[in-house]
Amino acid sequence: QVQLVESGGGLVQPGGSLRLSCAASGTILSLNTMGWYRQAPGKQREFVAHITRGGGTNYAASVKGRFTISRDNAKNVVYLQMNSLNPEDTAVYYCIGALVSYSRPQYWGQGTQVTVSS
Repeated sequence: QVQLVESGGGLVQPGGSLRLSCAASGTILSLNTMGWYRQAPGKQREFVAHITRGGGTNYAASVKGRFTISRDNAKNVVYLQMNSLNPEDTAVYYCIGALVSYSRPQYWGQGTQVTVSS
């Protein structure tokens, strides 16, 4: 089993930045990839970014060039640096862990709220 705990959400003005963290514990070595999804009010949950055990990354088109995902293997933490935030980025952000593919994650965190508003 894997446990994921997010932190770092909050309220930020348009154009601002936030960094989310996801601390992982448990059988982490079983995970091929970790990443982030988000769900905005009234919308379906959507993929944001992921990073493989080897460091390969992939981003949703809507965040590419603004968000950066990284990981600290020594600390078992995955980060999501979010820059140039806009109101459309407002959502609950979920950390995920997948045994095979980021598109079918087996593990989810509890979520952290990000609100972009002036």
